[in-house]
Amino acid sequence: MTTPTTHPQRTVQVGDISVAVQEYGEGEPLLIVNGTTQSLGFWAEPAPVLASRHRVVTYDLRGMGGSERGSGEISVASLAEDARGLLEALDIERAHVLGYSLGSAIAQELALAAPERVASLVLYCTWARTDGFQRAVITGLAHPWRTGDMEAALGALGIAFSPQLLDSPEFGELVEQLLPLFPSTEQQVRTTVEQWDADLAHDTLDRIGGITAPTLVIAGEQDLLTPPWHGRQVAESIPGARLHMFTGPGSSHALGVERAEEFLPLVQDFLAEHPLS
Repeated sequence: MTTPTTHPQRTVQVGDISVAVQEYGEGEPLLIVNGTTQSLGFWAEPAPVLASRHRVVTYDLRGMGGSERGSGEISVASLAEDARGLLEALDIERAHVLGYSLGSAIAQELALAAPERVASLVLYCTWARTDGFQRAVITGLAHPWRTGDMEAALGALGIAFSPQLLDSPEFGELVEQLLPLFPSTEQQVRTTVEQWDADLAHDTLDRIGGITAPTLVIAGEQDLLTPPWHGRQVAESIPGARLHMFTGPGSSHALGVERAEEFLPLVQDFLAEHPLS
């Protein structure tokens, strides 16, 4: 199999902001929507795998990575509006959409606001309404970002990984790879606080029954940020949605990294079942 093309990173004008975009491969478009704290570099390894059959579009959310913050409130709905604007700017009429964590919330709002643009939906580590347990976790994770204690902020994000990985020799190497991808400027740190607030406020539970796109929900038994009962609730609330529950070691909020050899084929097979035409 030929290696998919990695296109040069570029910026695209979306409404009032310039958005950093990195694309891989050709074929049916797959838009990947980042989670809280993430920049598009997080997808540098998985995106080329998915690009063996798709034109994979990764981008930085407003105020993160190479994208401008612009003005106005950051909410899940406003970030979904940005995603819709990006598809328009790239002349993409319909796309598969894969959303991770905060990105899965954005993907839900996008599928509700612009169903004609979403060919299929992969909601990875997702939830429909923040519950008490999640509020406690997110409030704790957000606090060091609010106070500017970056060491504590990044240390606390260890909760996204499985106990097995956290205690393994490989974890140090992984952290060294990931560190440059995290928010580093004052603006990005402030935006991350706004993202945590958007996570807390996310609520589509009474509306996601209106999602018409074929949907795959991927959840993890060890996930403490979007616990498995949330994935189950989302899958039960979207007509015809399929739930895939990862269990055992590595079934964390970072299951796409820890169990990539299962996660990526799962996504590819689902997308292949729902071609655009």
